[in-house]
Amino acid sequence: MNVHRFILQPYKGISSRHTCPACHKRRCFSRYIDTEKQISFPGDVGRCDHEQSCGYHLTPKEYFGRNPQSKPQHCDFATLSAWRAKPTEPRKPTSLIAAETVSQTLHGYEKNNLYLFLPSKFGAEDALRLMRDYRIGTSKHWPGSCVFWQTDINSCVRTGKVMLYDAETGRRVKEPFNHVTWVHSLLRLPDFNLRQCFFGEHLLPMNRGKPVAIVESEKTALVAMYYLPEYVWLATGGKNGCFNADALRVLKDRQVILYPDIGATDQWQQKLSLLRKLCIEASIFNFLEDVATDDERTAGLDIADYLLQIEPAQAILQSMIRRNPMLQKLIYDLQCTLVSVERYDPDTDAINKPSNTEKQ
Repeated sequence: MNVHRFILQPYKGISSRHTCPACHKRRCFSRYIDTEKQISFPGDVGRCDHEQSCGYHLTPKEYFGRNPQSKPQHCDFATLSAWRAKPTEPRKPTSLIAAETVSQTLHGYEKNNLYLFLPSKFGAEDALRLMRDYRIGTSKHWPGSCVFWQTDINSCVRTGKVMLYDAETGRRVKEPFNHVTWVHSLLRLPDFNLRQCFFGEHLLPMNRGKPVAIVESEKTALVAMYYLPEYVWLATGGKNGCFNADALRVLKDRQVILYPDIGATDQWQQKLSLLRKLCIEASIFNFLEDVATDDERTAGLDIADYLLQIEPAQAILQSMIRRNPMLQKLIYDLQCTLVSVERYDPDTDAINKPSNTEKQ
């Protein structure tokens, strides 16, 4: 008879093993369960099977320590000791990519397909600024590919995702195979202990007063930062990506808005509870989900797909207005003057006022 109340879920096929919230490997994570079936633990309370390469292990005791309101009543220290998991090994330090390796990629944008696409939407100056702000590199692994470096809040580089885009359309190249890989895998670094962080996380310290917007795709964060710079745009790098307690702690005391891809809203809605348990004020933007057509839903569009539909000339004009707000007043005054000129009657040497219908 099992005397432990809280145990790791017994193996009952692949459905009983889950994706690790730390290393994101599939079918290697065992969750804790309550044998009395009174408490349901969050999905990150459990242990990763990859003890050497990952080592993630969040026990029920640690969970209750962080969330005392969830601790079962009449559960004294002796009871807790009965189910306390064995002591975990010291946490391995997070592996990093050498700064020299990163700096060697931060140029050559004339051969970077993602950069070659952006000037058609933003203009060359803003496209280059965004590439540099987000520290996007150029890779030789596939001609034209880029590197999305995951630079953490302390400006340390955890890893980089190498991806190939089409220079004309700005879309990912997925044929004849999905062109995506990781720098730490290409470098074959021994005993690499990967702990992912948000793409764009290094921008947080210099933008303390801004709310944070989270999207899935790195390119989407880049595009959205141009159109909506009042937010700090971060990317998870995947549907689950950095949605784990370890990575989310950098957002404590920040206002956070989630911008899921169409079709992923319900899944991201479930992440709100984890954010709030970490004292992070969070909400979700579900407008696109509500208004999407069937074709848009099938395509899994995100906010960048809608923003990029804005005409390039209009986008560049908005960029100029952001730099010099007085331009908005100048444009308004010019428009008023143009309307007046159109109403000028040369026969009477008078400016005709628009009718009520024209005003509307």
